[in-house]
Amino acid sequence: MDSEDDLLNDHDMESGEEEDDFYSGETDDYNDSDGGEPDYGFVEEDVDDSVMIASHRSQVNYVVLKEEDIRRHQKDDIGHVSMVLSISEVEASILLLHYHWSVSKVHDEWFADEERVRKTVGILDGPVIPTPDDSGELTCGICFETFPPEEILSVACGHPFCSTCWTGYISTTINGGPGCLMLKCPEPSCPAAVGQDMFEKLASKEDKEKYYRYFIRSYVEDNRKMKWCPAPGCEHAIDFAAGTGSYDVSCLCSHSFCWNCTEEAHRPVDCDTVAQWIRKNSAESENMNWILANSKPCPKCKRPIEKNHGCMHMTCTPPCKYEFCWLCLNAWTDHGERTGGFYACNKYEAGKQEGRYDEAEKRREMAKNSLERYTHYYERWASNQTSRQKAMVDLEKTRSEKLEKLSDIHGTPESQLKCVTEAWLQIIECRRVLKWTYAYGYYLPDHDKKQFFEYLQGEAESGLERLHKCVEKELDVFLVAEGPSDDFNHFRTKLTGLTSITKTYFENLVKALENGLADVDTQGASSKSTNTKSSKTNGGGKGKGSSKSGGSSKNLDGN
Repeated sequence: MDSEDDLLNDHDMESGEEEDDFYSGETDDYNDSDGGEPDYGFVEEDVDDSVMIASHRSQVNYVVLKEEDIRRHQKDDIGHVSMVLSISEVEASILLLHYHWSVSKVHDEWFADEERVRKTVGILDGPVIPTPDDSGELTCGICFETFPPEEILSVACGHPFCSTCWTGYISTTINGGPGCLMLKCPEPSCPAAVGQDMFEKLASKEDKEKYYRYFIRSYVEDNRKMKWCPAPGCEHAIDFAAGTGSYDVSCLCSHSFCWNCTEEAHRPVDCDTVAQWIRKNSAESENMNWILANSKPCPKCKRPIEKNHGCMHMTCTPPCKYEFCWLCLNAWTDHGERTGGFYACNKYEAGKQEGRYDEAEKRREMAKNSLERYTHYYERWASNQTSRQKAMVDLEKTRSEKLEKLSDIHGTPESQLKCVTEAWLQIIECRRVLKWTYAYGYYLPDHDKKQFFEYLQGEAESGLERLHKCVEKELDVFLVAEGPSDDFNHFRTKLTGLTSITKTYFENLVKALENGLADVDTQGASSKSTNTKSSKTNGGGKGKGSSKSGGSSKNLDGN
């Protein structure tokens, strides 16, 4: 791979020719390759869409689960534990709840020490109090009323409570939240667990719905491999295979998010950088920077004042009403013709020469530069977010209106117009990536990588804008056409090619940024080594890649 200087020189000398090649719409141009190590350019082999989709699916490391899928998985786990341990499904549920739905953990603990697990979880072998004679009445441990045995209920421990007290106890704990899943016997010192059979027998219909809602949510929220989709109103869960590939996942509701931090999908930026960027956007630090850069404190009351007129005569707001000079911050009564009048301040100039205002002006200038730099990156970050949201609206409009219209005008089945929706989907994804490259760039240190990063980012913006223009503007011509034409077939070919090219470029861009632009270090070291050897050979002359204006020896020699 060429050095960074060579890449920039090649780009400068051939940018006009390359732009025509990349976006001419001719399919032959989409397959150009020099056979060497792939660069971060818009290059991709002509691959059938079905193959690309199948390849994408094979790389997916997660499964989106609907509610019925979650219930099925939950039921399967309960059945498996019940069968392996030879216990009831009610007891299996209690075990799995205690061990956070980890089947392997249940097995390990159970076979290591069954008696200890039973005591810890509350699955007792038998009653802890003597079983009463069926002929006698029993006293409820809560209301202390006596009841015949058939009206008394108890769990494995045998402590007697009437059905009315049981019902009130269960209802209260259900309305108290998910803690009802780990409910114990009402006897204060008893560790016996209350199973689902008691809830099923005694809870009201409304309370049962709440209980089973807690029950199914626990399967996701207590499971380290599962998380709910954070999109508002979405009830899908994601089963993620940890340690395999990217953290980015896409739910069936179309929301994409990061599995690790649950913020929106943010490749190529890591989770720490995203958290830092979000905090910065929501913090008051930039307000303070603006105040420092655009205001000065009143010398008397110290409130910040913004200068909104040309005159240097400032008057603080009531109740202070202090009058002072904007430049030197001294009382206005000390000013007059001898200090330069209304439009100048000799005191300030003299003080500046003495260095009296250097520190304050330095802080103000630093704050101003910091604010301008942050504003530069934030505006572009927000602009791409707005463009992405607009693209999502346009995609829905295309699906609901434009595809049918195109199909009627050009006699093409909608199934053969998927290139249009795929282009919009790619635009939405690329806008997301491009948005986060600005957060990446904000925290990227100022060194050699900065120049290469900005070059890659600029190429990404250029390519994405070309694709966006194609599907947004050029498509409109065919929506008002009078009938089928070969131009529409050429347009479809061009759009498919642009989508494929842009997809590959952005994938390579993400990989390069996630790799920390390591190729820049490699190229820089290689370039320095080559320059040293060339200098020795040519008696101190400049070697390959040593001059940005001269270009690389590859360009000069034509090899």
